[in-house]
Amino acid sequence: MLDISFFRELLISFVHVFQLSLEAISIICVMIGLIKTLIVLFRFKSSRSARYCFGDWLATALEFQLAADILATTVDPDLDSLIKLAIIAVIRTFLNYFLAKELEHKPYAENKKNHQA
Repeated sequence: MLDISFFRELLISFVHVFQLSLEAISIICVMIGLIKTLIVLFRFKSSRSARYCFGDWLATALEFQLAADILATTVDPDLDSLIKLAIIAVIRTFLNYFLAKELEHKPYAENKKNHQA
């Protein structure tokens, strides 16, 4: 007969590896965003365009971080970790919402350039 605890430990190990992978992807998104933002800043001398570029990458990184936090809570669903997840999810959701709202209001020149391309 198969031992259920073996599969549970295997699943927990897989979730931890996947969580670490999501956190690494989030860090990579921030690093790529920083590099691309610096390129935009130096090439176009536009701090507003650079800000929008970095904002896009930060929003993506926040989504990966939230996914990693959700995975961490699935393997340890006690009340304390659920409360922490709820607080983190609310904060990151608000950050992501307001960041997305700001990114929607790109200057007219930026939108015009994108439509011509």
